[in-house]
Amino acid sequence: MDHLSHYISLHPLLLLFTVAVATAVAVYETRWRIASRASIVPQQVIRLMNDGATVVDLRDAASFATGHISGARNVPGDQIIAGAEALRKLREKQIIVCDDKGVAGAAAVRSLTDQGFSRVFTLRGGLNAWRAEHLPLTRD
Repeated sequence: MDHLSHYISLHPLLLLFTVAVATAVAVYETRWRIASRASIVPQQVIRLMNDGATVVDLRDAASFATGHISGARNVPGDQIIAGAEALRKLREKQIIVCDDKGVAGAAAVRSLTDQGFSRVFTLRGGLNAWRAEHLPLTRD
């Protein structure tokens, strides 16, 4: 133990750097675990939809019109980040957000969670994953 305290006294910057790196790794791992827990595969989306979950499509109106998950609501991603008034009444319900690749969905989950939504998920891989599973899209 004497050697450790002597080493620390000789190298305080190295100790500080080690603690900073360990903290950064812990934060990164925690955020990754939270994000992966909030992302679900297409089959889980179908199950949640059958239980009454609302699907929110984050794409623009033109992309939404080309094809979307049946029953999905179109709320562009910038409205989610700004504070989606349209979704306030769904605060206690399950919400599934999706976009083309799933990248914007993760940001939307974080934003909605920060706004007090407790049961928000993103479609892992976005609509590309939905299409890869040969699941239907609708144009209404």
